[in-house]
Amino acid sequence: MVKKVVRKKSSECNCNSMHCCCHPGKGGIYGLGFIGAAIYYVSTATSFWMGVLGILKAIVWPAIVVFGALKAVGI
Repeated sequence: MVKKVVRKKSSECNCNSMHCCCHPGKGGIYGLGFIGAAIYYVSTATSFWMGVLGILKAIVWPAIVVFGALKAVGI
């Protein structure tokens, strides 16, 4: 039995679903943040491997920010 996939229109979107289509553009904001963080970390790197580490940091910078914020609040 073949199951047919039906896609919802944006007006029928359920924001509680796994793939939310109600708020487009979040990927763009993350992408700009990634590019900015990568430029910052690579420009301040003192060696090639520090530049590689900077790229890795740029990928996970939101987690670092949230961790620091929660640590500052005391949670």
